[in-house]
Amino acid sequence: MQTQILKSKLATVPSPLKPGDLLQVIAPSGALREFGDFQKGVDIWRSRGYRVEIISEIDRTWGYLAGEDEHRRNHLAAAWEDSECRGILCARGGFGTTRLLENWTWSFSSSTQKDKTFKNNKNTISKNGKVSSAKWLIGFSDITALLWSLYKEGISGVHGPVLITLGKEPQWSIDRLFDWVEGRPLKSLSGNGWNGGIAQGNLLPANLTVATHLLGTPMQPNLEGVILAIEDVTEAPYRIDRMLTQWRMSGALAKVSGIAVGRFSQCEAPAKSSSFSVEEVLRDRLGDLNIPIISDLPFGHDGCNAVLPVGVPVELNADTGVLSFG
Repeated sequence: MQTQILKSKLATVPSPLKPGDLLQVIAPSGALREFGDFQKGVDIWRSRGYRVEIISEIDRTWGYLAGEDEHRRNHLAAAWEDSECRGILCARGGFGTTRLLENWTWSFSSSTQKDKTFKNNKNTISKNGKVSSAKWLIGFSDITALLWSLYKEGISGVHGPVLITLGKEPQWSIDRLFDWVEGRPLKSLSGNGWNGGIAQGNLLPANLTVATHLLGTPMQPNLEGVILAIEDVTEAPYRIDRMLTQWRMSGALAKVSGIAVGRFSQCEAPAKSSSFSVEEVLRDRLGDLNIPIISDLPFGHDGCNAVLPVGVPVELNADTGVLSFG
């Protein structure tokens, strides 16, 4: 298999964080219930010297959501436009960020790529014409919708632990998060190579379910030449099959240069049921694409969730099973 080369445009990585910087915590998705785990995540950031500001009514609920759409949308916009805020930390995933992005765009408000303002279809959220520079956005799972929408506009976010999961990470994974946001290089990750071959491209991490529901919407970024990284939780093998079949039939999978497969946790069919295993589904739906694939990489739910930066150049070597960062 020949080496596949980077085709898509690189994203802008925000300038490195440093202790003393202000970070804001929002809950853009599901209602926060894991308050002990949440506090552990906040404490880790504060122990590193960061000022962490938690939005008011972080415990607000509206059904399964952390408040009404406008409530959550306003917190996201306020954090984005705050000129002192250097990064946005997501409390948890669940469901809800796609609702925030309905009829919204991240659009340029100046001639420089890093200066952007959050707008919706009716209002410019930036107050008094202030410009909000690119800042860090950190999360995974349902936060995929925000990460993808930012990447589509040329800004790199971080696919990594939300606050309720950060305290459960091994120390090397926590250190990896701070290495990346503070400007230090990332170490490679190792898994099991399929097919062989080497692909280079922008890394585009995602929760498979969330990403599948972004296909064909304005929030779908250009997939041409990307290295797609996927993970999921509590999805039965037939549902994973259904989603990957949609990716195939839509032509989306034909555009990617390589695939990095993380953890598919709690996804196996019940014992003694008539079903393929998750691995069998993945190999059936992905194995004939004639692109490099690496499985069993340490990211996703229910285990180590190694940071994956969005939109940066990577090399996926299916001969050695190594995903390396440029």
